[in-house]
Parts: sequence; structure tokens; C-alpha cells
Amino acid sequence: MAGVQTAVALREKGFSGTITVIGAEPHQPYDRPPLSKAVLLGTAEGSAFDVDFETLGVELRLGCEVLGLRTADHVLDTEAGPVPYEVLVLATGAEPLRLPGTEGVPGVHLLRTLDDAERLRPVLARQHDVVVVGAGWIGAEFTTAAREAGCAVTVVEAAERPLAGALPAEVAAPMAAWYADSGAVLRTGTRVERVEPGEVVLADGTRVPAGAVVVGIGARPATAWLTGSDIALGAHGEVLADDRLRTSAPDVYAVGDCASFPSGRYGERLLVHHWDNALQGPRTVAADILGETAAPYDPVPYFWSEQFGRFVQYAGHHPGADTLLWRGDPAGPSWSVCWLREGRLTALLAVGRPRDLAQGRRLIEAGTPMDVTLLADPARPLKSATA
Repeated sequence: MAGVQTAVALREKGFSGTITVIGAEPHQPYDRPPLSKAVLLGTAEGSAFDVDFETLGVELRLGCEVLGLRTADHVLDTEAGPVPYEVLVLATGAEPLRLPGTEGVPGVHLLRTLDDAERLRPVLARQHDVVVVGAGWIGAEFTTAAREAGCAVTVVEAAERPLAGALPAEVAAPMAAWYADSGAVLRTGTRVERVEPGEVVLADGTRVPAGAVVVGIGARPATAWLTGSDIALGAHGEVLADDRLRTSAPDVYAVGDCASFPSGRYGERLLVHHWDNALQGPRTVAADILGETAAPYDPVPYFWSEQFGRFVQYAGHHPGADTLLWRGDPAGPSWSVCWLREGRLTALLAVGRPRDLAQGRRLIEAGTPMDVTLLADPARPLKSATA
């Protein structure tokens, strides 16, 4: 998404020079969200972007892995040979974390690429017993698809609740019931000891039948190839970009999952592994390349997830909030959670309440003071709960 959108944005803004997009995968550039839904369930063959690269004058070099970067020489080293550049945009995304000890073990899967989804499709079609390791966003989405396909699913989560790394305990707690409601078994506070043929052995000795194991325990920026270059990396291995998404090296930008950026709105550096960031960032990169005077890159982070028959949306960044407020009953089909700091909305989670999300996102962007009493009334539109 980030690489393709940068190329498209450059052309839309009138850039007439050469644009080359290099990718390690052999496939036409594609969108990732359908991989855990339509592609996985076999209701779509793929999710290639509807972009006419030939008409745009964008050269694609597919199936070409990048090996290193020599910024002083303005040269990218690839397995097909060196590629000189005037301006380079790093959009290598993130790669999923592997479960230790499962490298090369048959029947253990990740879900990040089109090839991953294609390998998992027959697993669902044959209705295998499936163990999902990790109750994060991808684990929930895969579990949803697997249950829809008729698989028996056990989800093993090391933390005491789903989404432990993403949401506070009280907010994530109602989501645990969604697994049981779907017919899946959720085992929290549990670690995988090892994977054996046909089963997963848990740390307490329990053996769980597993025709397949799907690992969804997080991702890290795909930047190992930058080791030894003078591109500054952060604590998580991400490229440290500035507020125009420029890196520490001249004429090199970084966008999407592989880069963090300083947020003036939240007063800290953000590393956002979500689709919307890969859509928004390229516009800033293209503008800066073309010398346009643009506002600093400081979006309100946004993502969505479709799981267990629910549409879950989140906007903002809640660490640092001083107030948490509920709108609606979390046991019901639709509810929202608002986070505020000094009376202003900083983040919002909406379950089946897209209007709350749309209005809340605008209120976060504007920094509008809110009336907490009015805000707590789920029947009142968010936009009319201002102070």
C-alpha cells in the first residue's frame, strides 16, 4: 500500500520523472485487508490494486529482493544488481514474528502475504482443527474466518486477555466473550511449549489437537536489510523519520509500517502498523519530494477490524489520557469508549457505531473541548457533546 500510493501520489501531483517500484514478492502489488477475509475464504482470488502502472509510467520490478543501501553513493543493492536513485522511498512494511522453535515445522502458518493466505485456504476448506497463537487483531480476524468455514478453533494467548498490547484491560474484557459466542475456545494466560505433528503442547502439559497452527503474535518493521547503512533505526527496528517522513540520510524517505514519526498532537513518536497510515503518509512524501510546503505529518491514527460479526474501529492514541468514558453497554451489540485528556478527546474505540467513529475522529483532529456528561449519553451524537 505505502509504496504503490507513493508512486500514485507523485504522478497525481505532476511528477514527470522515472518511478520504479521494487518488491520482493512476485505478485502484482496487492491490498492486505482482504487476505484475512475474502481471499482466505476463497470468495476472492486476489486483491491486486486497481492501478494501471503502465499508463502511469511506473516500472514494476517484482520478485526482486533488496539487500542493502549505500546512501553516500545513492545506490540500492538488489539481488538483480545495483540500482542508482536520486530519491529513495523505503516502504518495506513489517514482517510477522515467528513462534520460537517452529521454524520449518509442517503445519505452522503465518498470515501476512498473499502466499500465506493461499496456503491457508485449503486448511479452512478441509475444516481442520486449528490452533491460533495470539488473540490480537489478526488472531481474531483469522478465528472469525475459520469458524465461518466450520473449523474447530482454539486460541492460545499468553496474556490474561485479548488485545493486551493494544487496549486497557477493562476495554478488552468484553471482547473475550466474542470468542465463546462464535464457538471458539479462548485460553488466556497460556503459553505454547512446542508444536508436534497434529497437536500443540501447552506450557501446562495440555495437548490440543491441531491440523494447523496459525501464529499471530505481532510484527516488526522489515528493516534488517538496512543493518550497516547510516539510516537511523529506533528501538523496535523502525526507521526514524521526521515530520515530513524524511530519514537521517539525504534524499531517503520512509513511509508506512517500517517507519515511526514524531506526533505533535500526542507529544511522542508513533509507530503505526495500520492500513490508513500507509495510505496517508505517501501524500506527505510526494509533496516533500516535489518541494511543496506541506503541514507536518501528524495524522489521527485510524484502523478497523471485522471480527465475530462486529465492525470494530479505533481512532487516536489513548496512552496519556486522564479520563475513560463508556457510551453504551459493552455486553450489547454496539458501544463506544472515549479517552480524554484535559477535557479533549484523544482516542475512541467504536464497536458497531461508525457514526461515533467518524464524528470522534474529526473532534480529535480539531482538539474540541468536550462535555463529559453529554458525551456519556450514547443516544446523543458525539458532535453535539462539545463543551
